[in-house]
Amino acid sequence: MTTKHSHKPNFGKKVDGCPRCDELKAGAEPVSWNRPRDEREQTGGYPTRREINDHFAPNSPHARGECGPVCTFGDW
Repeated sequence: MTTKHSHKPNFGKKVDGCPRCDELKAGAEPVSWNRPRDEREQTGGYPTRREINDHFAPNSPHARGECGPVCTFGDW
């Protein structure tokens, strides 16, 4: 549970004197609904940006040809 705002919705603008806005200004985490448990869930099961960059970087497994004659990276 979080502290409730003392005003009507105002689309991300912080209101002076609102207890919840004051918490957010002080660095509290915003509420997030249905947050994925890990990076892979955020991408719907596809490789993350970090995994893609690591696979195709210079001197990576892909650059060395270790993924075979046809790259199947991300096909899991």
